[in-house]
Amino acid sequence: MGKQKILIVDDDMHIAELISLYMTKEGYETLEVYDGKEAVQAAESFQPDLILLDLMLPGMDGYQVCTEVRKTSRVPIIMLTAKGETFDKVLGLELGADDYIVKPFDPKELVARVKAVLRRYEPKQEEDKSILKFGELEINLSNYSVVYQGKSLDFPPKEFELLSFLAQHPNRVFTREQLLDRIWGYEYVGDTRTVDVHVKRIREKLNSEDEWGIRTVWSVGYKFGQK
Repeated sequence: MGKQKILIVDDDMHIAELISLYMTKEGYETLEVYDGKEAVQAAESFQPDLILLDLMLPGMDGYQVCTEVRKTSRVPIIMLTAKGETFDKVLGLELGADDYIVKPFDPKELVARVKAVLRRYEPKQEEDKSILKFGELEINLSNYSVVYQGKSLDFPPKEFELLSFLAQHPNRVFTREQLLDRIWGYEYVGDTRTVDVHVKRIREKLNSEDEWGIRTVWSVGYKFGQK
């Protein structure tokens, strides 16, 4: 099995080189690029297992890069930025980012975040043989695909993880805090609106009037089940 590949996108060459040094020491293969347009091209040619994406980039900012990558790929994306406002975090997550870390950051924390995200997307042998079916909805745990009403839908990794987790526990209510812990896989720093953002995106792709879907249970949390 070859090394996992990480695409590092940052217009500050020194920061990109520092991140690359830490990732290389951890056994990852890295590629550094310094502008948005080059990042989109590299995401296709380098085929990374994860992208570390700065927001403030020349030519095309990180939000635009994330949007372009998500058109064709579910590769996990961790956004790197000096912006720490809730709006910026929510916008990044809405566009398909999987995690968000604010500069300046501890390189050891970044390494831990990368490992946590990659670990969540490692295929599990038992799940690889599983296909969940609910009416016209089919969730394939082996290839991370979702088919609804005969059409294949594009689900970024985090949305797929949330949908498949709830679908594997039908009619069970989970609080936002429980979902953050189960899906994000580490102690999340921030508000629980992250869960609401991802649920909203899933509902937009699946007919809310359908027999099966994610239901809001009072103000407690969410469940997947029949209407």
